[in-house]
Amino acid sequence: MSQKTIKITGWTLTIILGLVFTMSAFMKLTQNETALAQASSFGIDTTTYQFIGIIEIISLILFIVPRTGILGTLLLVAYLGGAIVTHLQHQQPIAMAVIFQMLLWITAFIRFPEL
Repeated sequence: MSQKTIKITGWTLTIILGLVFTMSAFMKLTQNETALAQASSFGIDTTTYQFIGIIEIISLILFIVPRTGILGTLLLVAYLGGAIVTHLQHQQPIAMAVIFQMLLWITAFIRFPEL
């Protein structure tokens, strides 16, 4: 693969992940009824859920900016790890969180060869 193809692939995956995490954070910050119902089933109150949305947005911004991309990657990996554990504790399916975790790592390895 040429450098140009690798760069385009990395940024395409970054945009896809960015849209997914933005939608997720938006649902938390706007207090979406479906998201709040799931959060309350996990025992998470609305204030904490909004705070999680803010952390998600900050981590995403750090991931998108090339200079802070590795830090953002690590924060999003930790975020998804927490999501996986929370879903496991409450006997919820973890497939989507695992898929996004893998996609995040693949994107990070493409964008940041030093990893």
